[in-house]
Amino acid sequence: MGRKLDPTSTVKRGPGRKSRKQKGAETELSKFIPDEDTTAKRLSSRGRKRAAKRVLNKKKPKDAAQEKPKKGFTDENSKWLTPAKRKRKMEEPENEDDSDEHWENEEDMEEEEEQTKKVAKGKKSAKLEVEGGEEEEEEEDDDDDDEMVDDYGAADGGSGEEEGESDGELLPIERAAAKAKKMKEDFDLGSDEDEDSDDEDEPEEKKKSDSDEDDEEDDTVQANMDDMDAFKLPGAEESAKEGILPLDLKTIHQRIKDNIEVLCNFSTKREEGKERAEYISLLKKDLCTYYSYNHFLIEKLMDLFPLSELVDFLEANEIHRPVTIRTNTLKTRRRDLAQALINRGVNLDPLGKWSKVGLVIYDSSVPCATPEYLSGQYMLQGASSFLPVMALSPQEGEIVLDMSSAPGGKTTYIAQLMRNTGTIVANDANADRLKSVVGNIHRLGVTNTVVCNYDGRQFPKVMGGFDRVLLDAPCSGTGVIAKDPAVKTSKDEADIQRSAHLQKELILACHRLRQR
Repeated sequence: MGRKLDPTSTVKRGPGRKSRKQKGAETELSKFIPDEDTTAKRLSSRGRKRAAKRVLNKKKPKDAAQEKPKKGFTDENSKWLTPAKRKRKMEEPENEDDSDEHWENEEDMEEEEEQTKKVAKGKKSAKLEVEGGEEEEEEEDDDDDDEMVDDYGAADGGSGEEEGESDGELLPIERAAAKAKKMKEDFDLGSDEDEDSDDEDEPEEKKKSDSDEDDEEDDTVQANMDDMDAFKLPGAEESAKEGILPLDLKTIHQRIKDNIEVLCNFSTKREEGKERAEYISLLKKDLCTYYSYNHFLIEKLMDLFPLSELVDFLEANEIHRPVTIRTNTLKTRRRDLAQALINRGVNLDPLGKWSKVGLVIYDSSVPCATPEYLSGQYMLQGASSFLPVMALSPQEGEIVLDMSSAPGGKTTYIAQLMRNTGTIVANDANADRLKSVVGNIHRLGVTNTVVCNYDGRQFPKVMGGFDRVLLDAPCSGTGVIAKDPAVKTSKDEADIQRSAHLQKELILACHRLRQR
């Protein structure tokens, strides 16, 4: 099927691009080209030129052969083959479309010339291999290198040729941009050198004066800032406006901070002509306004705490305290209780290393009346109420009195530590509050407690002989402001005096009970 290729019947025009790159391609090609065809073929212009060159080289003496021939074309081909110029001066096109066509046409012409040269070179190399052998071809390659001229212009060696080639590859607009960039760089370098020289020419005195002026400006700016930051007491007009206009709590809070800072460093930061009492009165007013306390309670707290700690105490009273519970070891262990509550979606942690039964609850997805609470496995109790019982340290088999027992948290904790042994007398002067004591005792499983309702001051007349007595005396309630904010405004001097007098009487009664 199909025709078979007969190498002898076809005439090879010359090796292709790939065969020229491979060594020995001409040798293999010569096998397919008979000698008769090569002699009959007409030589190309370049072949004729090289043949004439070889004849001249044979006739010249050795000295003349050593000299390098001049570069260029022979007179024989000068009429129709002229070297192209590197930069072709063309007339400027009328519009951009014409200029694009011009560059495209020029590139097409250059590509055609290169292709014709490659074909001629291939033919020549094949023929010379058949005729003269390898030695002649080496000489022709040398001559070729000398005779061939770059298609883009005359042979100008050195850096100038490279620059010309790079310029020829760039478009006119690109050459203009490169020239502008170079001029800009030269200008920038010149300006930098001028500035450096000006700085060096300036005298040292002028430099010193400039630095002194800068320092003075910095000092004045710092002084102005100090004046702005300095706290000043409001005048009569400002005080009158505050009574009429709505209060800005942010401004008051900042004024409290500034006022306390001045009072802590009164000798250096006070305003001239102002006394300490004026700052104190302003601070009391601002504290009452910002934290919603009455004047009496603020005055008492200012007497108790230093000014630097007063604001910390007031801020602590505004923070909601977490819920704490006490594990009832009469019915369960803390580990088992914690696991049961975690399974119900309660987020909790141990209270601290100082307590083995306390748990702090951060978040809970279930109400407080869990099955564990109803079964008496734990008691809702503040962490601070653990400490009196721990300080009492009741022992098993003792007789203990809790003079103010309601609502029963401390009483049940004592029973827990005593492991339901001995006897506990739970007393409270308020009969209504004893209901919670009885309920917690039954729920937590306490069996060694007796509940009674007597006035603690008269209790020594009822019975005595107690090993330990716990007194959680009635107080003003200023320590539980976080739970009961009404204390901020409900307490006065009479309440404090009454509570203090009652506490003293109860302490004396407890002392008499301990002696009996």
